[in-house]
Amino acid sequence: MADVLLRDVQKRYGSQSVIHGVSLELKHREFIVFVGPSGCGKSTLLRMVAGLERITDGEILIGGRLVNDTPPGDRGVSMVFQNYALYPHMTAAENMAFGLRNIGTPGAEITERVNAAAKTLQIEHLLKRRPAEMSGGQRQRIAIGRAIVRRPDVFLFDEPLSNLDAALRVQMRVELVQLHQRLEATSIYVTHDQVEAMTMADRIVVFREGRIEQVGSPLEVYRNPANTFVAGFIGAPKMNLLETRVVAASPNRVEVALPGGKAELAVDGRALTVGAPVTFGVRPEHVRPTPGEGIFRGQAKAIERLGRETLLHVTGADGATLIATDTGDSTVRLGDTVTLTLEPGTGRLFGADGVALRGAP
Repeated sequence: MADVLLRDVQKRYGSQSVIHGVSLELKHREFIVFVGPSGCGKSTLLRMVAGLERITDGEILIGGRLVNDTPPGDRGVSMVFQNYALYPHMTAAENMAFGLRNIGTPGAEITERVNAAAKTLQIEHLLKRRPAEMSGGQRQRIAIGRAIVRRPDVFLFDEPLSNLDAALRVQMRVELVQLHQRLEATSIYVTHDQVEAMTMADRIVVFREGRIEQVGSPLEVYRNPANTFVAGFIGAPKMNLLETRVVAASPNRVEVALPGGKAELAVDGRALTVGAPVTFGVRPEHVRPTPGEGIFRGQAKAIERLGRETLLHVTGADGATLIATDTGDSTVRLGDTVTLTLEPGTGRLFGADGVALRGAP
């Protein structure tokens, strides 16, 4: 297996730039997830690593070897596609063996590799079936097996679970992570589903419009988003964001106005002035209904009962909405007036440019 290094990678189609100087180091045996909204460039970047798209500028190194002009088959990578890309007239075993036959691998070795991959994926019973005789999940396992038999340095996954139903996606997420650990592989996984990113990644790379917004572990990105875009994209439900203004600022704290009071945060306020516009962010699990005084008051406009907990969408008089978390047996009903409070020390503050403010010095 190998590491992957991207140095100022760019992609343009004519005058349109879609990847804007991406630099990133992916370590040996890491499971890295590229996540972002549709059209942000994550799949394009993956295809450039695979050699299916030529880069316009920059460098891609795999295992320390520059591969800018190296054909896809010689890069030491295998790719699993969203649509499986299986040949309908071939059996599962033939599909898995196809790439090896094309490069002249001896027949006995092909059989050994196919059988070993089938055992790893627990699909021995499918080897004689054709794609039309298999479910979506089974076809995806065959596609993954086809990648495994090549014994690549790097596995590339382009939204491989998006065509599966919800229950099967959860099962396959677990299986892919376990497979990654068994193979001790370097893996790059592309998805627009931030739940997949949170549950599978060693590190998440958040993209927007062809640029990297933040790189970090799932919990780091979740707890300390670099800006309001990441705060609003990572998390289900997303972080609550309220436009507000500074009430007081000092080197080690900032106080901001909220609809029902104030909130104090341990951030560096030396660059802020009283009245400066900022954005206050807080995760729904840190917002609770209270029978007493709180920081926000409004009507319950939507209620999501999830069993273990209940999500309350509370809209204030000014139209702002906060999502709060209540117990699974919450007695709140649609239209009820609800007062919300915050768990101490849980808010995040973003400047007028949307960038997270640093902690107190």
